[in-house]
Amino acid sequence: MKEFLRLLKRRRGVLISTFAILVICGIVTTVAAGNGGALFTSGEITNWGLSFQKQGEAPVGNASSEYLAQYDALYCKDPAEKKLYITFDAGFENGNTEKILDALKKHGVKAVFFLVGNYFETQPDLVKRMVSEGHTVGNHTYSHPDMSAIADEASFQNELEKNARLYQELIGTEMPKLYRPPQGKFCENNLRMAQKLGYHTVFWSLAYVDWYENDQPTRDEAFQKLLPRVHPGAVVLLHSTSKTNGEILDELLTEWEKQGYTFGDLAGELLGTSAPQQLPFGLWQ
Repeated sequence: MKEFLRLLKRRRGVLISTFAILVICGIVTTVAAGNGGALFTSGEITNWGLSFQKQGEAPVGNASSEYLAQYDALYCKDPAEKKLYITFDAGFENGNTEKILDALKKHGVKAVFFLVGNYFETQPDLVKRMVSEGHTVGNHTYSHPDMSAIADEASFQNELEKNARLYQELIGTEMPKLYRPPQGKFCENNLRMAQKLGYHTVFWSLAYVDWYENDQPTRDEAFQKLLPRVHPGAVVLLHSTSKTNGEILDELLTEWEKQGYTFGDLAGELLGTSAPQQLPFGLWQ
């Protein structure tokens, strides 16, 4: 134990922070032993990641579908059905969402928009339009923190409930119980807490680097990533802040349709309900 503490002090910039994160995620559990030691238990901290191994097939996630299913979580749907599920993450608004909504409407696609608190507070009309046009608004936390660094259930719950209250105040109905961890950062304890709160945790099986506002991919770069890697049951992650996405979405959906894909309603299939087609009277103007 003395040697362990000596190493911690010598490497405090790395070892202490790593040890703290392990404790947070339940990987290291302190025990009331006579020597005051630590018991290392199974589990790992995970940044969501994918390995694409064969064109036209779902990638391998760094957590399996079977493991995630224990906690009402998923990253891909039925691999036998040529259906796609379109989702967007939105941390702020920069003028591209209206084009995205126009393209979705043209193709009759019901998407899920995972929003943070700032979006509800600054873009109420766009949130109302999303819901009015049949899309689902999911929970991306209030302040977009690294959720794997949140140890206690009360703080975890607060990040989700602050967002849910904003949704209910704006829309007049309860927020759908779909949750996406910011940056895909999670640990097993996060999955367990989200499940306890009634949420389905939604990762993704298809995405590309579209989130750098000042370094946007070209149309060709986007298509080189999104067309060959598409697969049955794909949960697609796009960012609504992407200028490229706003410009190519109509064409992209058309190309996927040419490949024989249809578009599913993720909320309807997971929760048994779809987003309301009409807002309570007076909310949508």
